[in-house]
Amino acid sequence: MHVQEWLETVPPIAIYALVGVVIGLESLGIPLPGEIILVSSALLASQHGDIDPFILGACASAGAIIGDSIGYAIGRKGGRPLLAWLGKKFPKHFSEGHIATAERSFQKWGMWAVFFGRFVALLRIFAGPLAGVLHMPYWKFLIANVFGGILWAGGTTAVIYYVGVVAESWLKRFSWLGLVAAVLIGLTSMLILKRKAKKAAPAHQEPEPVGAGE
Repeated sequence: MHVQEWLETVPPIAIYALVGVVIGLESLGIPLPGEIILVSSALLASQHGDIDPFILGACASAGAIIGDSIGYAIGRKGGRPLLAWLGKKFPKHFSEGHIATAERSFQKWGMWAVFFGRFVALLRIFAGPLAGVLHMPYWKFLIANVFGGILWAGGTTAVIYYVGVVAESWLKRFSWLGLVAAVLIGLTSMLILKRKAKKAAPAHQEPEPVGAGE
């Protein structure tokens, strides 16, 4: 069953909880489709008045911030052995090449890697644990985590919600063409953010020696 079709069978309060939990788990380092769940829920909110987009965005933001903070604490305590263990459990996401790429991003961008990492799938999973492993000062991590979490989760919710509202109106007049146009226009801002954020993740190359972080 399609994600959105399944969400239509779930009560609003369960959707709020699901979005917060899935995004929280993804943020602490577990590969889950947080963005898919968030986009589907925001689109559903635009079609059903029972789902409040403000509550949805708040739950998504809270999950992102709390999950990243827990990931930071786990990474700080677990250190590099944790990354090695994750590499064995999730080789597709925590391969040595991916870890090296993420580390170079942190070396080059520091706390901005946490902020922009929220808009890049790979760094979204790595950001919290890796910041802890590299002993980034917590106050720097927290600032980037809070602003990045709110902008990504709240911004994604707002964009998709209003795209859905506009698409619903257009759909009545222009059929599927209106829906396609609305989605393309609404997602443009997200794609621009993602493109800028990807500049924070250098192209894959041979791992370089990594220092203790900031």
